[in-house]
Amino acid sequence: MTISEARHLAYAESFDDRVAAVVDRSAALAGFSRRLEQAGLSAAAIRTTADLSALPIQTKDDVLDLQRDDPPFGGMLAADAEVVRVFQSPGPLYEPQLSGSDPWRWAPSLKAAGFGPADTVLNCFGYHLSPAGIMFDEACRALGARVVPAGIGSGELQAQAISDLPVTGYTGLPSYLKSLIGHFDSLGLDRSRWTIERAIVTAEPLPDTLRRELNELVPVVLMAYGTAETGLLGYEESAGTGLIVPDDVLIEICDLTTGEPITDGEGQIVITLFRPEYPLIRFGTGDVSAWIEGPDGRPRLAGVLGRIGQAVKVRGMFLHPTQATRSVGTAPGVAQFRLLVERADHRDSLVCEVVVASGHAADVVLDDVRQRIKQGLRFTCTVTEVSALPDTSEVIVDNRDWA
Repeated sequence: MTISEARHLAYAESFDDRVAAVVDRSAALAGFSRRLEQAGLSAAAIRTTADLSALPIQTKDDVLDLQRDDPPFGGMLAADAEVVRVFQSPGPLYEPQLSGSDPWRWAPSLKAAGFGPADTVLNCFGYHLSPAGIMFDEACRALGARVVPAGIGSGELQAQAISDLPVTGYTGLPSYLKSLIGHFDSLGLDRSRWTIERAIVTAEPLPDTLRRELNELVPVVLMAYGTAETGLLGYEESAGTGLIVPDDVLIEICDLTTGEPITDGEGQIVITLFRPEYPLIRFGTGDVSAWIEGPDGRPRLAGVLGRIGQAVKVRGMFLHPTQATRSVGTAPGVAQFRLLVERADHRDSLVCEVVVASGHAADVVLDDVRQRIKQGLRFTCTVTEVSALPDTSEVIVDNRDWA
């Protein structure tokens, strides 16, 4: 056994007691009980982290199916769970916020970047339906920092707030931070009033070129990684050293074919959370990564190297082909359509190409599609008419270059 393999084994075995405890508690929940039954397993058969591999990976689509069959939470919420908020992510998937400080556990990523009680943080994640805004709001408050609940949009007002308050920290998309710098300058605000010293960015890649550009005004720009369902799964302590794995979640990199945990090569990030009120056990994030060795010799995540399946992340939110087909493909007058994801100057854009059926007014159809994308998919989008589309075209075509 190599030193690397030994460290991975020690990491996995450190969760053995917690695995047994959360499986025992979760067996009382209808959703998890059915999952064990379908796998031909009993709770008593899963005592260690190694035993978990007998349980098939649970996908987001599996959770959606559970919620449709047993609304609202698929039989996965314990009777004694204290739910303080409920969110809706694309799907729709309903996610409960459980009680307690920093329930999604993002505070360690902020602390690594130097956030603390002296900070005023501009939180530029959305507060509407999806949980990202509240996630980082709770994490900032857990560290004692003040929060400006900026959300997404109103860039000029947010730039003015940076100048007036002053703001010392930022949480949001890296591309949106770049956009805020542009708004700040376009308003002619005094650069000496730009006081943001640190930023935690997530939900889209952070190319070296963009990090260097942001560092011209923001000395500390660090990447974190997580999902709406799971919360924090990894974070940087310095640029380019991989993502530190939190000690309160079990992360496995699993073979894309067999689902077995691997220590070398790329695979799906699969997680187990240990909050028994709403457990996620062997949940597949759909993100692809690999293990690397950090400067401290411990395993770290290499970052997000890709996705499995057909969903793509645009402006920090997932866009699903099946969801797009339900929203757009059923619109009157739409003979064919596809969505093109583009990226220019480190910012995503979305274009919908539509073939209008004979006998329908193009302007009416295109306006209807635009509204369906905004309301059903929660994206703003340029909608254009085309005469034809390739027969082999996918519903979503990702043309982005992340250099």
